[in-house]
Parts: sequence; structure tokens; C-alpha cells
Amino acid sequence: MNISTILLFLADLGGGEILVVLTAVLLLFGTDKLPGMARSVGRGMREFNDAKKQIKDEIERSVKDINKPE
Repeated sequence: MNISTILLFLADLGGGEILVVLTAVLLLFGTDKLPGMARSVGRGMREFNDAKKQIKDEIERSVKDINKPE
């Protein structure tokens, strides 16, 4: 299943709906926990992108080694 089909409902969100969701998150978690949660999400995204880059570099190195004339 494609991720775009899973998250298809996000295309219909307008400004008002996003404001309601953000207000609900603020009320549920409070202002004290939001910065820590944002940092955690940022770290997770950075680690994911670093891992993705390492895998891409490894694949590119493997392709270069295979195509390297002996």
C-alpha cells in the first residue's frame, strides 16, 4: 500500500481543521512537553535521513565497485 493513499485524507485539511488539531494537541500535552516532543521528532527525522544517506552511499559504492574494470 502506497503512503500517499494512506495519507490521502490530509489533502482535504484546511486552515481551520489544522488549527483545531493544533489546539487539541496543545491542550492534551501542555506547553511544557511540546518543545521536547518537537526536539524528539526533529532528532528522529535527522537520524532517518542520515540512515537513508548511508544506505544510498553504500549502494552507490557497490555499483561503482561492480562496474570498475579490472
